[in-house]
Amino acid sequence: EAIHFSFSAVADPGDEIIIPEPFYTNYNGYAAFANVNIVPLTLKVEDGFHLPPKEEIEARITSRTKAILLCSPNNPTGTVYTSEELERVISIVQKHDLFLIGDEVYKEFVYDGGVHRSILEYEEVKDRAIVVDSISKRFSSCGARVGAVVTRNEDVYQAVLKFAQARLCPPSVEQKAALAAYRMGLDYFKAVKEEYQKRRDVLYEGLKDIPGIVIHKPQGAFYIIVRLPIKDCEHFVQWMLTDFHHDKETVMVAPAQGFYGTPDKGKDEVRIAYVLKEEDLKRAIVVFKEGLQKYQGLFS
Repeated sequence: EAIHFSFSAVADPGDEIIIPEPFYTNYNGYAAFANVNIVPLTLKVEDGFHLPPKEEIEARITSRTKAILLCSPNNPTGTVYTSEELERVISIVQKHDLFLIGDEVYKEFVYDGGVHRSILEYEEVKDRAIVVDSISKRFSSCGARVGAVVTRNEDVYQAVLKFAQARLCPPSVEQKAALAAYRMGLDYFKAVKEEYQKRRDVLYEGLKDIPGIVIHKPQGAFYIIVRLPIKDCEHFVQWMLTDFHHDKETVMVAPAQGFYGTPDKGKDEVRIAYVLKEEDLKRAIVVFKEGLQKYQGLFS
């Protein structure tokens, strides 16, 4: 809802918002609800899903462009944008009079000593920056529906407030639970981040040497996009669920095509979430490898 409110606050029907792809697939629904068009900016696994040069981003801008959205740490890629990348986009939104929307719901989950920088830190875009935040990932509480739209732009704030009237308010119980969760302090985040980093390492090390696979080590969040040596990952995923088992087990992953706005992109990619315990992840990697090898033998 925070994304939907942000889209509706900055764009009129038919306007455009530039979003690097692959992106969180629900952006499509929010954009359709707001009658706004997403203009995808295609990123590549070979580049770690980092942003392209300034000229490539500016090439997507038209007279209907109203904003650029950045999700960092990113769902579904796990990429964390650098300060240089943020500054690149900031210079673009200043030059072209655009809003900058930051989806920062994974901001606590940055690994290897990396640092997340919020777009709210940049004074030069204080009237252009809109941050979407939530406790959904922070406290594993997606069902609580507690989040926020943060902006210093009074016009945007008032517009969001009007859209929010239809929602009235989040449930009172969940608000109180969120307050209690925050009282756990920084030690909670330290332990959770360390656990996710271990899981990421297990998954990455288990996948990177599979022949034909192309991956980039995620820097944050808890997802990884994997390019597989097959043509149709949606068929592969369905086959894994319905026609394959290894020691009576199989693995479910998400076809990545749905995370792209450009037709036919991502057909050879899947998204994997490393939300299982380490031992379960290790077992899942074994099953995944066996399934991929058998699938290639049947359908190559």
